[in-house]
Order: sequence, then structure tokens, then C-alpha cells
Amino acid sequence: MTEFSLPAGTRMPAEHRWPMVMSHGHMVLRSMDKRDARSYEQVRAINLPWTCQWDATLPPGAGAREHFSYTQWIKQVRRQAKDLEALSFAIGWVDDPGVDDHEMARCQIIGQLSVSSIMMGSARSASIGYWVGQRWAGRGIAPAAVALTIDYLFQVVGLHRVEICIRPENAPSLRVVDKLGIRAEGLRERYLHINGEWRDHECFAVCCEEFPRGLLTRFLERNTLVDLVH
Repeated sequence: MTEFSLPAGTRMPAEHRWPMVMSHGHMVLRSMDKRDARSYEQVRAINLPWTCQWDATLPPGAGAREHFSYTQWIKQVRRQAKDLEALSFAIGWVDDPGVDDHEMARCQIIGQLSVSSIMMGSARSASIGYWVGQRWAGRGIAPAAVALTIDYLFQVVGLHRVEICIRPENAPSLRVVDKLGIRAEGLRERYLHINGEWRDHECFAVCCEEFPRGLLTRFLERNTLVDLVH
């Protein structure tokens, strides 16, 4: 039977903990803390024209969204991560992939990946959403981040199924699941309230049996991360 293997140059913890750092080469997935407030808000603001059309919104009648400061949000993220309810990673980049975990944990933020609706018990499933800054798009960073996260959810957390729901108009995100070879399950009509309207989403899903050697290994056999050109 083919066994899971981590590609060379990949770091992934053997057990779930928070805060945490994972990486492959220059690409980093890490937890955020209070010190990241300015850099996170800056990258969000710079990329708002690129991401706002895909951002979730509240439908009419849902009531006012409770306002969270960055500090309050980080506290909620930490609690949810420790309780395995949800995970929120900064996608980062380091110029030197040989730095230690401490340096990785302070790396430049270039995007975000969220794991939501984590269910244990008989379901053992979760959903993933992600974005990377516009200048970083098309370099293989987003699919590598998604693949490493899915490997972590299967191998460390013990989930069985992960799904990704994408608006049909979101070509960059659709290219991510295409590069990863994640199967399509069909259209979910008016699935989420996005950018002010109920929007259809294409659903994609993967189960742990489908890529026994790991999704990142499969991705890297067919693709190469493009080095950043400053």
C-alpha cells in the first residue's frame, strides 16, 4: 500500500498545536498574533480591490455584524484553533527557506487560508477558503498552501473529507483546484451571501483515500513553485 510522504523541504508538525508553523520551501503557513496587526491590515487593504468581490457579507435581516477588533479576532482564532473548531493561517513568504521556525513565524504575510466547519465524530470534515495578494497570484503559492493544509488535516488532525466551494466567476480560485486535481461535485445554487447577493458556488471535494501519498507530493510532481522576482 502506498504511504503518505512529505516532500523534501517541507515542515509539518506531527501533532496539532497552536500557535504553529508549516512550510514548503519559501511558502509558509503560520498562525498570527497581536504583532501582525499592522502588516495583516495593510495587505488586506492593498488587495481589497482584488478580493472584495469574493468576500462574504450578511444578508438583509441578519442583524448587524458584531465588530471585532484585530486583538479580539486573534483571541477568537486562538480559542477556535485549540478547540479544533476552525483554523486561520497567514500565507507567508521567506527569502531564505533555511531559517528556523521562529523566523518563519515572523515572515511576510501575502495572503490567508481559513479552515472552517471542522467536524469530528462520524463526519470528520471541514471546508477551506483562501486568497493571496494579486502580485503573488499565478506562482503556485495558493495551491501549495491548500495542498499542505489538506495533508495536515488528513494526516495530523485525522479528517476524512475536505471541501472547497468557489464562485463560478472566480477564475484564479478555480485554477487552484484544477492544479490540485480536486474533483468537482456540482453546483450549489445561492450557497453563500457574497458581495451583497446570494451567489452560486461550484463545490469541490477530496477524501483522504484519493491521494494516499499526499496532495502536496502529487502537486509538486506536476508543478513548480515560481520563485518571487523582486
